[in-house]
Amino acid sequence: MKITDLPIPKPIKELIAKSGIIELYPPQEEAVKARVLEGRNLVLASPTASGKTLIAEFCALKHVLERNGKVIYLTPLRALASEKFDEFKKYSTVRKTDGRYIRIGISSGDYDSTDPWLERYDIIITTNEKADSLLRHRAKWIDDISLVIADEVHLLNDAERGPTLEVVLARLMQTSSDIQVLALSATISNVQEIAEWLNAGYVTTEWRPIILREGVLLDDEIQYKDGEIRKTEKKNRDPAVSLVLNTVKTGGQALVFASTRKSSVTQAKKIAGEMESLLSKPAKRALENEAEQILASGERTRISETLAEVIRHGVAFHHAGLGGAHRKIIEDAFRLGKIKVLTATPTLAFGVNLPARTVIVQDYRRYEPGYGYYPISVLEYKQMAGRAGRPKYDKIGEAVLIAKTNDEANYLLESYVFARPERIWSRLAVERILRAHVLATIAADFAHTEQGILKFFGRTFYAYQYDTQSISSMIAKILKYLYEEEMIEVFGESINATRFGKRVSELYIDPVSAVIIREALKKKSRALTDLSLLHLISTTPDMGPALRPYLNETDEIAVFMEQHREEFLVNIPSVWEDRISYEEFLASVKSAMVLKAWTEETSEDELIGRYGVQSGDLYRAIENARWLLHSTHDLAMLFVNKPISLLAFELEERIAKGVKKELLPIVRLEGIGRSRGRVLYNAGYRTIEDIKHAPIEALTNLPLIGPRVAKKIKEQVGGFVKKEKWEKLNRGEEWKQKALTEY
Repeated sequence: MKITDLPIPKPIKELIAKSGIIELYPPQEEAVKARVLEGRNLVLASPTASGKTLIAEFCALKHVLERNGKVIYLTPLRALASEKFDEFKKYSTVRKTDGRYIRIGISSGDYDSTDPWLERYDIIITTNEKADSLLRHRAKWIDDISLVIADEVHLLNDAERGPTLEVVLARLMQTSSDIQVLALSATISNVQEIAEWLNAGYVTTEWRPIILREGVLLDDEIQYKDGEIRKTEKKNRDPAVSLVLNTVKTGGQALVFASTRKSSVTQAKKIAGEMESLLSKPAKRALENEAEQILASGERTRISETLAEVIRHGVAFHHAGLGGAHRKIIEDAFRLGKIKVLTATPTLAFGVNLPARTVIVQDYRRYEPGYGYYPISVLEYKQMAGRAGRPKYDKIGEAVLIAKTNDEANYLLESYVFARPERIWSRLAVERILRAHVLATIAADFAHTEQGILKFFGRTFYAYQYDTQSISSMIAKILKYLYEEEMIEVFGESINATRFGKRVSELYIDPVSAVIIREALKKKSRALTDLSLLHLISTTPDMGPALRPYLNETDEIAVFMEQHREEFLVNIPSVWEDRISYEEFLASVKSAMVLKAWTEETSEDELIGRYGVQSGDLYRAIENARWLLHSTHDLAMLFVNKPISLLAFELEERIAKGVKKELLPIVRLEGIGRSRGRVLYNAGYRTIEDIKHAPIEALTNLPLIGPRVAKKIKEQVGGFVKKEKWEKLNRGEEWKQKALTEY
């Protein structure tokens, strides 16, 4: 089927033709035949790179240009939202019938807002959590949505992300009976069941634009799914490294999945040591630039130095411990073919699209703290394997599991290569997860009786797979908890949210977190300090996985805990009565210690060395802490606790910037972070007024400042820079940079 034959607006056909796409892929053609462009709900389940996004784009543009509709595109991750936003931006040159250009928006942060500005946008890319928060706030523009696109819908099976996606889809279908749903997925075994829940048709196929060969490598032989056996050239004692080197030698890229962060770094170092002869001089120069970008992005740490070093050899590692800026540099360089080999943890398989000619699954087991190693699911393996083969570059992609023995090779063939993905199951019926959604149903006025609440949850995938009765006893238990904690009030059959309950739902925090904070607000603190609040929020479930103490840290943390006992707003459990609670408390103390060190301007590298916390984990903790401090401030206002309200407000800003209180006025300036702020403060520029009256030459000569930053600072504080002086300073900087380059 040709693009010119499709029932889509002419400007879109012309734009697609310019990109070189003339005909549809078979899965795309099946989707069109299933009447997705006529407004029918559809689940499109097909492998990576089979063209699902293009069908989503066609549907979105039909709604915007022909039906004057609004589209929301749901993704599980912020990185994926950014990727999809970039893909949709090309349509912002197309005019609507009213003469306005199509407007593409993205929103993935700030869960305490209706984002009214999104009303002006036609296609909105967002995360599942952000969409959930918008529904809780009853954003008015939500009623205008005529199409919802749910990407990676197989993640309904994910214990953490799945329930939110499930509730969002159920709510959107509740608020608008004629909304179109397009669900995109990897190939899964029970597509029909998901389609029936969504009242949708479905298309499922194994077709890929690039042939996928799956196999198992034992020593130097790959046994493929079709029975063929291929000998590989043994270049290293490690079979995985040999396969990587063979791939790079023939002009391909390799993606190696390791079970842990540590093993991904170890493997990257091992491969980097073998890459020297495979890189040309121009390639090495390009990689040197990428390495310098890594070192220049954020604070210089031992992790960034290790990463930069392997990048110089055409290799990188990618895991959740890296900061977002570093991950983006790596992803972009890999897409451009500069980085030849990427070692990653399995989470990458569910994230951004980074295809490679060869995908190697080094370990089919995954490590989880507290649980040990366990085999990954077939669905997870198929997600990894689906990354094999780069469109426009490769005709064949290879996905290879590594075996150590004949028995293991046979096990891997049977259990993964020949196996079909598991059935997708709803993960909604867990009290910890369901609690917030029940409160939101009441607080956002979706239901005000127990029957109405049950009716809503009867729309969920869980109710479709089981029945509402199986979840009703849990809902009753949750309602009892919410009533006892004064988040809801009951008058006869009518259930309403209290001010407390409504605010908790809007703040997008777990009701249990809110209760912990509220109880702390009631206490008469003997010594309210920064540590008091940083530890308080570290005890809440919303803080996420605690920074668990290593064995050699336990005594030090216990001593610190005893020294600061008077400052804690949460009671310390007895080590003799409840060992588990005591150890969890130690973990929350460590988290508070890390956050406190961050607000005291301790460098990232020092935090890594002192506490063993990696950049990605640190920034996630900072982000969670910022939000929980915002929530603490709001709840303190609600319960009229002025000391905690004021301290939480100040700490929220300090945690976001990573600074002591004295730097706050300075770091509010654009372009001034913790490092530049400290430089200015130590040079005597301690207030906005000081900076306003400072000679620009003096600012320019400070470390980390320079003419451009100095000029930007001056413009913000109301200082005036004469044109001649600015040009002279700029010429001096250009001369200095040229001299350094030539040297």
